[in-house]
Amino acid sequence: MSPFAELKTPITGVYQQPTGLFINNEFVEGVDKQTFEVINPSTEEVICSVSEATEKDIDLAVAAARKAFEGPWRQVTPQQRGKYLLNLAELTEKNLDLLASVESLDNGKSITMARGDIGAVAACLRYYAGWADKIEGKTVDVNPDMFTYIRKEPIGVCGQIIPWNFPMLMLSWKIGPALATGNTVVLKTAEQTPLSALVFAQLVKEAGFPPGVLNIVSGFGKIAGAAISSHMDVDKVAFTGSTIVGRAIMKAAASSNLKKVTLELGGKSPNIVFNDADIEQAISWVNFGIYYNHGQCCCAGSRIYVQEGIYDKFVEAFTKRAQENKVGDPFHEETFQGPQVSQLQYDRIMGYIESGKAEGATVEVGGERHGEKGYFIQPTIFSNVKPEMKIMQEEIFGPVCSIAKFSTEEDAIKLGNNTIYGLAAAVHTKDLNTAIRVSNHLKAGTVWVNCYNLIHHQAGFGGFKQSGIGRELGESVLNAYLEEKTVSPFTVFAIEVAHSVMALQQRSASAAGTREKTYFEQQREELMAEIAMSFEHVLANINKLNRSLEAVVTVGNEFSSVEALWSQFENVMAKDPEEANKPEHEGDTEGDQTRDETSEA
Repeated sequence: MSPFAELKTPITGVYQQPTGLFINNEFVEGVDKQTFEVINPSTEEVICSVSEATEKDIDLAVAAARKAFEGPWRQVTPQQRGKYLLNLAELTEKNLDLLASVESLDNGKSITMARGDIGAVAACLRYYAGWADKIEGKTVDVNPDMFTYIRKEPIGVCGQIIPWNFPMLMLSWKIGPALATGNTVVLKTAEQTPLSALVFAQLVKEAGFPPGVLNIVSGFGKIAGAAISSHMDVDKVAFTGSTIVGRAIMKAAASSNLKKVTLELGGKSPNIVFNDADIEQAISWVNFGIYYNHGQCCCAGSRIYVQEGIYDKFVEAFTKRAQENKVGDPFHEETFQGPQVSQLQYDRIMGYIESGKAEGATVEVGGERHGEKGYFIQPTIFSNVKPEMKIMQEEIFGPVCSIAKFSTEEDAIKLGNNTIYGLAAAVHTKDLNTAIRVSNHLKAGTVWVNCYNLIHHQAGFGGFKQSGIGRELGESVLNAYLEEKTVSPFTVFAIEVAHSVMALQQRSASAAGTREKTYFEQQREELMAEIAMSFEHVLANINKLNRSLEAVVTVGNEFSSVEALWSQFENVMAKDPEEANKPEHEGDTEGDQTRDETSEA
């Protein structure tokens, strides 16, 4: 099978779609030559088939990443890492229409939102390019005779598993900080939406990244994802997706090599509207909060709590606003909501809608399929929803929201926190004091005030409770891809210890005399010899450093060029320490000759 297919989109026309696994900067077939079909959610038709990664392919990708990490990537300077990421950001912007079109093709995302996503991808990569040469350690004054410093080092090979709702955006959130901090990556895309990442992979080589630094594979979670999570040579795994799968990844990581784990998981976010809110603005943001990206958003504001003084007015106005959302062909510029990503997701959402109806909630609008073809669902609003109903407690991940009323501020906080999740929340009010009080009491990683879904790459994003572990974005995520090492070299103290150990060794030898040594004495003597040798090495290096400094101080001013100074420096460093310490003989003119030659230089 050729690793490319000829495809077409209404925006770009014909283009070449990579279909292989991107390993070691090349597109290759899977070891077992297995493939799977990618479905267009707008038409329910097959777009193409791509190579499926199995455990064998993950082994190859991890090996490539390990080789790059231990080899050429380790020699790349932080500044150059940043330049590679800047190149990748520039190429992403240059290919914005192509990447956005492919995103709309296999995800169903409206082309307008897809373009916004790709712009955010470039911005995210550019942001982390700026961080690449700003990973700094520090010195710690623990003892006058020690020089203790702390350095930050990359973890190693990172496995990254991304979801289908924001294929390109999640890719950038993952690879940006990982590559900026000097790691290598094996990234698995979602089986529903592999195409845009494979197009993006072509840009990786063009940006200058060495082979093996970034590997992108397509495959299924239960096979390729599980292989990454349990791989003994993967040092860290980062995952965005459901809480159920997040638990499985944690178990696999713990039962294998106890690899580092960060998880950005599900949500059931409250959107709280107070009596004094600007209703028109609040409705606009609430609409955007739930129906953005077809409701397939982990932080979607799917639980809407409205204070009783404006509840009826709000429900009426919000119902009207939801009916104005344009649902349809994602390639039409005016489309706001495209199809759900797959038949499986469509069926799951419709199941929740039927559950809401059966439990007695009121359907204000929607609740049915949209059109005859494709996985389209009408924007749906349920009112009169009780706290214990499934549609109020479980993540639906679709264009479905539930509205309930509250009376007091304390009531709103209690309802908002009545969930196993804690990813995001929002408060709508004109009173700044109310906004701050409620925001501080809500158990969520992000709280928006009088807006929604305004995520930025400079600010950390992640959840409380069962919404995940760790943070994405901002400076916060960098430490998730770094190890911290403390180094404590001895200085003067090392010399004293070395002398003490050697003296102890001599006394021990004298005490033993000519009698046969016991096993304990032999072991002690060998150990002391090893310790003495180690400290002798330390002492030799300190003496060597002192001689180099003396050379610079003593003769540095006598040279007319850096080249001449460096030549003398090398001569001094090449001398044997013992020879350098011998007194000069009267007939020895080598030192004078060297000084005369260097003076002439």
